[in-house]
Amino acid sequence: MEDLFNWYSSLDGTLQVFWGCAVVSSLIFLVQAVLTLLGMDHDLDFDFDAANFDDGTMDLGGGLSLFTVRSLINFFVGFGWAGVSFYSFVSPKWLLYLLAVAVGMGFVWLYFFIRRQTKRLESDGTIDINDCLGKQCDVYLRIPAARSGHGKVQISLRGSVHEIPAVTDGELIPSGTHVRVTEVIDGGVLRVEI
Repeated sequence: MEDLFNWYSSLDGTLQVFWGCAVVSSLIFLVQAVLTLLGMDHDLDFDFDAANFDDGTMDLGGGLSLFTVRSLINFFVGFGWAGVSFYSFVSPKWLLYLLAVAVGMGFVWLYFFIRRQTKRLESDGTIDINDCLGKQCDVYLRIPAARSGHGKVQISLRGSVHEIPAVTDGELIPSGTHVRVTEVIDGGVLRVEI
């Protein structure tokens, strides 16, 4: 440990900043990644009161905010490792810092891109029964005539097939018949007709 401290103390001040940012932010990033994989990350992402004074966050759409702990950690991971990597190749320090900031911003952009793509995959799976109106469906269990009982129809909504109770005002409708939904009755029952 003393050798590590001596090595760090012998570095140039600029390189100490980059190594410090790289190591500390990488360790925090690693902890965040492990907690995310374990499903324990829900309460660990805080929004800073910053850009938009109306609600305290700069909303990027889709439930993403610009100023979060995760985005800052991603920035410092990119900033630190870019500074360490390019220190030997870029001589003016101002250019090195500019390059490190650009890479850090690239890491933040990549983080938001991945989060936005991931959020697009989310679905709550709930349906609105009123979306059935006017749709074609198939009778799964025969529907008794003149609302004398319930049958069931299979209907495709939001990419999945649902079985929903149904009635008809007309004659008995046998299984396998194509029908159209004409009304949603209280209690989530569909009125259908051929």
